[in-house]
Amino acid sequence: MTDVMSKPAVLILLGPPGAGKGTQARMLEEDFGLVQLSTGDLLRAAVAAGTEAGRQAKAVMEAGQLVSDDIVLAILRDRMAAPDVAKGVILDGFPRTAGQAAALDALLATAGQKVTAAISLDVDDEAMVGRVAGRFTCGTCGEGYHDEFKRPAVAGTCDKCGGTAFKRRADDNAETVRERLKAYHAQTAPLIAYYDGKGVLERIDAMGSIAGIRQSLAAIVSRVSA
Repeated sequence: MTDVMSKPAVLILLGPPGAGKGTQARMLEEDFGLVQLSTGDLLRAAVAAGTEAGRQAKAVMEAGQLVSDDIVLAILRDRMAAPDVAKGVILDGFPRTAGQAAALDALLATAGQKVTAAISLDVDDEAMVGRVAGRFTCGTCGEGYHDEFKRPAVAGTCDKCGGTAFKRRADDNAETVRERLKAYHAQTAPLIAYYDGKGVLERIDAMGSIAGIRQSLAAIVSRVSA
């Protein structure tokens, strides 16, 4: 599924925690040679590299403040000029608001680019509560499991490393997941409306299999990037 794109793609994956954005982003990297750009990773790399924007970000973070959109956009601009992102990028964690989306459009326009597609991974909220709240991992190797969908073959023993200690994230409980979903919908609804108005919104039913979602995403990326 490589070499189908005639121009660099700028993809935005939208979806609540647990919808599978990270998993699908890694698969898009494999399938199309794209590079996933996480806001957090970008900030850390810019600070480590000592770029102008990185120095500004470091000063803000050391003061215990939030890094401004202008600094994030400057770091993103620098990163997108690197040769390894020639085939395109998948943006992770930015934009989060319609204002940030408009600023991103302006930044891309200076380079003759635009958002190729904003893809919403649509999920059923109650099913997501069960999906996230049932997760646990091996305390030794980090292999992931689920109370309903993926239990160890031998109860209490990790399939991968044989470890017997398991752990759960403190925030992987039903009440916390519901609050995160509520916050996500409130925050993302304006973004969905924004990209729908731009004619670049795509939606996928993300309650299916990982392989099925991968195929749907690949079909969209192939179509919008050709």
